[in-house]
Amino acid sequence: MKIHQYFFTFLMGFFLYALVEMTGRGYTHWTMCITGGIVMSTLYHINRRNTMTLIKSCFLGSVIITSIELPVGIFDNIIMHWDVWDYSDLPLNFMGQICLFFSIYWFILCIPAFFICRMIRERFEAQKPCSLSSDTSLT
Repeated sequence: MKIHQYFFTFLMGFFLYALVEMTGRGYTHWTMCITGGIVMSTLYHINRRNTMTLIKSCFLGSVIITSIELPVGIFDNIIMHWDVWDYSDLPLNFMGQICLFFSIYWFILCIPAFFICRMIRERFEAQKPCSLSSDTSLT
């Protein structure tokens, strides 16, 4: 596993999550872009195993995203007062930062993420590193 794979995956998550938020809410916050990149890199890491099934990936992804969402929400919304989101009006919320509804939403959002992670991995694995063969002369 190379660092450039995680960097590429981070950028994919950064921009794709911003696109999801822009499409759904009409705006996003820069911390959500960074969080999206961290989440996608984490999902890429867990999905690199061939034994990872779609359902298992979505369940783990939902737990991971919700676990990341809580400290980001506490920082963004409670400490910094940026009011990026507020789940207080939704049932089964915790501190207005995480809730069951959005954990289910993250589960569903992990379906395309699973396939995106697999596609990225396959693309990187298909690339052969350039090397000079022993019979190649540089003179």
